[in-house]
Amino acid sequence: MTAYTATVTVRLKRGVLDPEAETTQQALERLGFELSDLRSADVFELDLDADSAADAGDRAEEMAERLLANPTIHDYEVDVTETA
Repeated sequence: MTAYTATVTVRLKRGVLDPEAETTQQALERLGFELSDLRSADVFELDLDADSAADAGDRAEEMAERLLANPTIHDYEVDVTETA
């Protein structure tokens, strides 16, 4: 078994209200930054042992689908790296 870190990034789908991002975007614009859009995201780092990066990714995908993200309102992406 090899140690991997799976990073799961969960964000609201486009069109779903994101009050945190809206407030942050307004504050940034008041500070003089120009933005066309801003979305907030939650990032989960999962340290796990697996036989391969694909296996680690599959396990992280299952965790995302079962608990970390609500597929009705969230999109998510999984990135797996081998831990040194």
